[in-house]
Amino acid sequence: MLKLVEDGAGREAEGELFELDEIARMGARRMLMAALETEADDYVERHRHERDDEGRALVVHNGRSQGRQLTLGTGTVELRTPRVNDRRRDEQGQRQRFTSRILPPYMRRSPKVAEVLPILYLRGLSTGDFRPALEGLLGEDAAGLSPTNIARLTACWEKEYTAFRRRDLTGREYVYVWVDGVHFNIRLEEDRLCTLVMIGARPNGEKELLAVEDGYRESAESWKALLRELKRRGMAAPALAVGDGALGFWAALREVWPATREQACWCHKLVNVLDKLPHGFSLVPSAPCTR
Repeated sequence: MLKLVEDGAGREAEGELFELDEIARMGARRMLMAALETEADDYVERHRHERDDEGRALVVHNGRSQGRQLTLGTGTVELRTPRVNDRRRDEQGQRQRFTSRILPPYMRRSPKVAEVLPILYLRGLSTGDFRPALEGLLGEDAAGLSPTNIARLTACWEKEYTAFRRRDLTGREYVYVWVDGVHFNIRLEEDRLCTLVMIGARPNGEKELLAVEDGYRESAESWKALLRELKRRGMAAPALAVGDGALGFWAALREVWPATREQACWCHKLVNVLDKLPHGFSLVPSAPCTR
């Protein structure tokens, strides 16, 4: 019978990893605080010659703010950011204010942390599962990741996706396009979810995501709907389309953009060839050629 036995070295190594995480987190906090203090010092120094009628400086340091939680890629840290008292007034009589460009007043999480959230969403996590999943990475006090904030971010992503689907493609030339259908194990009623994806290459070699749409088993009708929508929004026929052996796309392409040339994907060709070769055979040479 197989038994799992913990050894002391493993526990010791795990403890060392926790220490490394804590060092990284505290190091990030110190670097951020140093940057914020330098920013405040520079602001005060730039305005040190500005005085009131009694000769007192109009821009001075004013201690630190109350503790504030900030979620970074290394974990959640607490900061007491430097404050500046700016008594200057503009031409309209409004008080001037010092605002940090590094850490805006209401920021509670790093933008990079926010970029992770759509990935978790696409991986199948519900909004209620985000916080438990991130607590293991960012700490129990991870700020700005409440279910309400997650729901708000999800709504923003949906708006961005809607704008992406409606953007005008007039005048944008795409020489090549790559297409594929991505199948998921999630079942909706009797059918598995399939997402149709198209990537285009501009004349300068720049690649651009053109479409991500729900489809029905990569059927010709699903691909036709996608291609017709791209054409309606101004996209011209590409010179070449690259895809696998799914017949639905090629039938749709010949109807919507009959002048576009067709090419089978080389990756799929290699997989098909290797599938017919003996087990263990490789197309990669075992040693580099010296000639």
